[in-house]
Amino acid sequence: MMNANVRILVVDDEPPIRKLLRVGLGSQGYAVSEAPNAKAAIELMEQEKPDLVLLDLGLPGMSGHELLRKWRDDGLDIPVVILSSRTDEAGIVNALELGADDYVTKPFGMNELVARIRVALRHKFQQQGEKPVFQSGDLSVDLVKRIVKVEGKEIKLSPKEYDILRILVQHAGKVLTHHFILKQIWGDSTDVQYLRVYVRQLRQKIEKTPDQPHHITTETGVGYRLRVVE
Repeated sequence: MMNANVRILVVDDEPPIRKLLRVGLGSQGYAVSEAPNAKAAIELMEQEKPDLVLLDLGLPGMSGHELLRKWRDDGLDIPVVILSSRTDEAGIVNALELGADDYVTKPFGMNELVARIRVALRHKFQQQGEKPVFQSGDLSVDLVKRIVKVEGKEIKLSPKEYDILRILVQHAGKVLTHHFILKQIWGDSTDVQYLRVYVRQLRQKIEKTPDQPHHITTETGVGYRLRVVE
């Protein structure tokens, strides 16, 4: 996948941020379009059919949340990475529940942002279906045989522990909200503390240092992410 063939729509009302992204992403070979508000973003979406959107939540007029809801209601499945200048965890969670793929908080590093973009695009361009074996560093998960190995040694997981790991593997590199994981595995009635207990148990089995996890990272107030190590 050549970056030059990938068009990114930046939706942000701050000119310095748009310039930073235009220059930074341009230097990475991406084609960048800019919109200062939702109205311009809707027009550019129809005209240019971008491959990914970087969306600020604090837009004037129609908010980023409202714009994202409109696009998802219209059936647009384009990857969306949220740009948030706030530490408003509830706002980030809301955006993820509305269908955003990931988020970065301002100020952000360009390397971090490009990594998030690559993950979101990889999920878009991949053919549907799971790779039978997921590999990240010393962690290996065979999704067909349900075999989990760390450093080549098989690890025994409980059914719920495996289910949590499987969900994370299926969305490797992306942040998953507590609510999403709970809904996938238990339905909506289970308390988030129940999930934390299982994640703690899972880390005890697959992490070298469970208190400083390498594979399953915590997105504070939001959820969990399975890191992808090439």
